[in-house]
Amino acid sequence: MKKLHTYQDLKKLIGSHYMQAKTAQFFNQKVAWVSSGAPVELLRPFDVITVYPENHTSICGAAKVGPEYCEKAEAEGYSRDLCSYFRCDRGSTLLGTSPIGGLPDPDFLYGCNNICGTILKWYEIASRHFDVPFLFVDTPFVHTEVHKHAAEYVIEQLEGFIPVLESLTEREFDEEKFVKGLYLSKECVELWKDVLLFGAHKPSPLTCFDAFTQMAAIVSLRGTEEAVNHYKALKNELHERVQKGISAVDDEKIRLLWDNIPVWYAMRSLSEIFEEYNACLVADTYTNAWASANIDTGNPMESLARNYLEIYLNISMDLMLERIVNLVKVFDVDGMVMHSNRSCKPYSLGQYDLARNVKEETGIPVLIIEADMVDSRSYAEAQTKTRIEAFLESLGG
Repeated sequence: MKKLHTYQDLKKLIGSHYMQAKTAQFFNQKVAWVSSGAPVELLRPFDVITVYPENHTSICGAAKVGPEYCEKAEAEGYSRDLCSYFRCDRGSTLLGTSPIGGLPDPDFLYGCNNICGTILKWYEIASRHFDVPFLFVDTPFVHTEVHKHAAEYVIEQLEGFIPVLESLTEREFDEEKFVKGLYLSKECVELWKDVLLFGAHKPSPLTCFDAFTQMAAIVSLRGTEEAVNHYKALKNELHERVQKGISAVDDEKIRLLWDNIPVWYAMRSLSEIFEEYNACLVADTYTNAWASANIDTGNPMESLARNYLEIYLNISMDLMLERIVNLVKVFDVDGMVMHSNRSCKPYSLGQYDLARNVKEETGIPVLIIEADMVDSRSYAEAQTKTRIEAFLESLGG
């Protein structure tokens, strides 16, 4: 699998971001731990350095230290049935280390339950550990559409945080900087969407394994010029690949859609299995969750509230099915691989129903594999390999 040149740029960008967070105190800046689904744009006017424990734990997973950190959390009494992102983060905090030397201590925490309920307890525990405030955004579940009262409820919360943030950061809220951050966030998301849409080309110039890596900027640096510039460069590289007929997988024969969070510690081995059968995972539901932003800079608070209400894991299975079917059509895939993730209940619950409905509506076959995003103790590598190979052979690989 051909590695993108901008991968090195991404490493430097994320490395610089973590270094900036670790030295924030010397520049009179505050550090916030932020959940991936929180409306981070509200923090940008206050020059808060944002770090994402979920992004950090994915790095830990890729470095194969997940089990060690999870076991440390379990020794403190936390069940193995809990989210491995939480257990990994808690273990890293208790051990005071990680592949990047651990996260800097937060001045406050900022989380939202639009991705899962675990965030609430996870951040409460971190808040007690570091003795810092926790700002929590409660988002009602979206069954069919975002209702006006739900948007107003979220807007009221966001507006209520402004004086709190002014006190925590000792900076005044700057409406102009807020709108500029929203504009940058919108531009960043639109570029990210363009990047992912390159997977619709035949052959595809990227795989979802590329997207899993490249998503670090859209998660950690959304609403910044650095993220926008990075995705402009990535888009240019992918355009050049298409122009030159360079494919991510040689002699692409099978096109697949991935569902759920990556198996971080098995990224390379899984990509090699698919590549061996000339199969390219051209799209996925996970990275596409950051490819939608109907932000109206003329009505910033309402558009911010509505966007974060419609996060992929905060919508009904019927709406999820609509999005999956759309991905199947747009990327013209031959099959789908669903990761039944032991750790992520909101993402994995209902997958068997979704798989059946996807088959009925699109006619494509669906394979469900069982694993965990960070804790490799829940992964049977040989069995998974055999099942994937049988699936690919059935598709003509």
